[in-house]
This record gives sequence, structure tokens and C-alpha cells, in this order.
Amino acid sequence: MASALTATLPGIADPRALQRSLARAERRRKLRAFSLTLPLLVFLLLTFMIPIAALLKRAVENPEVANALPRTVVVLDHWNRQDTPPPEAFAAVVADLGALPDSADAGALARRLNSEVPGARSLVMTTYKALPLEGATTPTDVKAKLIALDDRWADTRYWQAIAKNGSRWTGDYLLASVDLRRDAQGRIERMPTDQRVFGRILLRTFEISGIVTLWCLLLGYPLAYWLSTLSARKANVLMILVLVPFWTSILVRVAAWIVLLQSAGLVNRALIATGIIDRPLALQFNRTGVIIAMVHILLPFMILPLYSVMKSVPPTYLRAAVSLGSSPLAAFFRVYVPQTYPGIGAGALLVFILSIGYYVTPALLGGADDQMLSYYIAQYTNVNVNWGMASALGALLLSATLVLYAVYRRVVKVPGLRHPARQARLVGLARRLRGRAAVPAAAHPRHHSAVIQRLVVPRLSDSGLVTQVV
Repeated sequence: MASALTATLPGIADPRALQRSLARAERRRKLRAFSLTLPLLVFLLLTFMIPIAALLKRAVENPEVANALPRTVVVLDHWNRQDTPPPEAFAAVVADLGALPDSADAGALARRLNSEVPGARSLVMTTYKALPLEGATTPTDVKAKLIALDDRWADTRYWQAIAKNGSRWTGDYLLASVDLRRDAQGRIERMPTDQRVFGRILLRTFEISGIVTLWCLLLGYPLAYWLSTLSARKANVLMILVLVPFWTSILVRVAAWIVLLQSAGLVNRALIATGIIDRPLALQFNRTGVIIAMVHILLPFMILPLYSVMKSVPPTYLRAAVSLGSSPLAAFFRVYVPQTYPGIGAGALLVFILSIGYYVTPALLGGADDQMLSYYIAQYTNVNVNWGMASALGALLLSATLVLYAVYRRVVKVPGLRHPARQARLVGLARRLRGRAAVPAAAHPRHHSAVIQRLVVPRLSDSGLVTQVV
């Protein structure tokens, strides 16, 4: 190796030293590049990865019962979860509640058990405030005192809730987010019909997001195409108008739509004045108002990817197709549109993923049946103070987003000019036109356009294959 390098590079005393020097220089270059990106990586770690990890951890964490009632959990481990618990369980719950440092711990325990069995909150707080129990020296006496204080202590449902949530880690929150639950014996079963809500909410979230994405595509595609046909100066000026909504708060824009869409708002007044309608339309606090506002907010996210892809499509393709006998409409849909599929896919994915996480717009403009999954995440966080359920719903939303992205990457293929299948068809057409069987079907992509120009274009006028090209 050294002799070969010496022969190739005369005058180099030690080629291996040169190799080591070049390797060190390359390592320094990579280290310098990594040091430049390190602040961004740290920022993403602190603001993105760590919160997501904390959310996933909280979705399976169940510390309230394990922390507040450790003795009770140990006693109930040997209970059959059907008969009334032994007197030792009553004594253990009294000892555990009496050992709590303050009422905040009792409140956290009460909220957790109340999410399992209605009425557990008042039961726990009443018992906590009544402690210590005077004259109860034996477990049997404690059992009698507790039942005399509140006869709900004789109901096995509350004890089953304690035993079921005795572990510090649980999958109950994640099961509940997909309308499943564990029974008293630990078996997984479906929720009762009247309690299966999150499946419908998730489908509603996907439905609204899909409608918003479709409307953004229908409105954004013609606008992006028009911008791509303008000169750079005009396109830049009009693109500023597209980006203006980014400089306005979402709350301000939603408030503006509340004014516009109300019964006496500008939209209804304009429609009545023009004679299109004779009474105001219901555009607020329903699905229509939510979709209108979300389309307005998310439309720039569709236009930008489409515009960037359309600017890269040479306008000569359409003119060439028309000059070869294709109608303008057929040339647009069969030549131009397939080359914009990457922009359509990127814009649709971006708009859909942003839509499924919307909270403010449906909350202010929608009705009770128009709220999306993020509304219930906020409800469990701020109102019910059930962080486990909120984290489980957040994990469900995150999983749905990742699955959609994975499906997009795997299923969506770009049938443009650079797609292998399309290239093979074009090269095959060139073979038929010139009888050049030596042209390889798997030729390098950068040669295909030259092959088409050399072989296809000169023979198109003499062949009957024009419609196959366009």
C-alpha cells in the first residue's frame, strides 16, 4: 500500500503520515461541526425529549395508593377480592391514613380512588378527618368503628379499588384511553357501552383533521400554482400576504372569526344583503365554524410545501406536452400534478398532524360534539387533576402521529419523473421508438432525461405513442 501511494504521489516521504494527518483533519472537522450543533441538541433534549419521556412515564405511573396505603396494600395482597376484607385490612387503612403528613396526600388518594369508584373521595376524606378512632384497640374494634363511621367501608368495591391500584406501575390509564379496563380480578375487558368515549373522540379528531386537510389542499393548490407562475418579485410580495397570519396570535384570529361568524356577523349580513339566504346561518358553536377557522389558520402550512415543489418543476414540461398533442387539462393532471406529489404529501402530513393536536379553536368555536382529543387532555389536567389519564391520552395522540408518519413514509411513493418505475417506462418507450435494446432499464437517474431527449423527442412526430408520453 505504501509503495503504491509513493508511486502515485512522488515526493511524499511518508504516505502513511499523510493519511494520518488527513484523518486527524477530518476528525477535527466533524468535531467542529458537532460542537456547532450541540446547543441545538441540548435544547431539543431539554424541551422535547425529556418532557415526552416524563409524559410516557406518568402514563404508567400510579403512586397515590402505593404511597398513601402501603400497609393496606400488603394485607390486601392475600385477599380474594370477593368477600369482605379481614379486620387487619381495616386496621391497616386506619394506620396508613393516620400516618399521612397532611391533607394534600389524603386528597390525592381520594381523587385517585374516586376515579375508580364514585363516592370514594368523600369516604376517604371523612375517615381522614375522623381519625384517630377512640377506643379501637384491636383490628375487630377498628373494623366495627369504621363501618359505624361510614357503612360504605363494608362495600367491597372500595376495597377492590385499593387492591387493584396497589402497584406503583399500572396500565389502567393506557387501557382506559382505548376504552378498555381491568375487572376486579385483573382481567382486561371492554368498557360498558355508555362509557366507551375515547374511541369516538379519536375518530372525531381524525375526521375533523381529515376534512381540514382536504380543504387546505383544495384551496392551497391553486394558489400555490398561481404563485409559482409569477415572477420572483411578484411571488415574494404575495407570499408575504400568505405569511401575515403567522404574525398574529391564534387567539386573535379565533376571536375575529367569532365576530365574523356570529348570527349578526359580517358573513351572515353579507349573505342576507346579497339575497343568497333569508335568515342567518348557524356558523358558530358547531363543526362548520371549527373547520372554517382551522382551514384559515393552517392554510399557509399547505401552501409553503406546495410552492417550494412547484417552483422546481420546469414550465417547459407542460408546453412540451401540449405541443405534442395533449389537451391542456390532460397535460396538467398527467404531467404536472404527479411531479407535485412530494409537496402534496408533505403539506397534507403537516396540516393533518397539526390539526389533530388543536385545542383552542374547537374549544371557542365548536360545540360539545366538536371537541377533539386535546380538549380532554386539558380537561384531565386542569379540571379533574388526573395527570395519569391526561398523560395516557397524550401518549395516544403521540402514537397516532408517529403511526401516521410511518405510514406516510412507507406507503406514499412519488410517481414523478425521478421515480424508478416511471423512469423504466420512459426508457422502455425510448427502446420501442428507436429499437435501441442496448439502453439499460436501470440506467442512472441523471441519464434518463438525456436518453428521453435523444431517443424519444426526435421520433415522437413519426410514432403513434404521443398519448403514452403525455
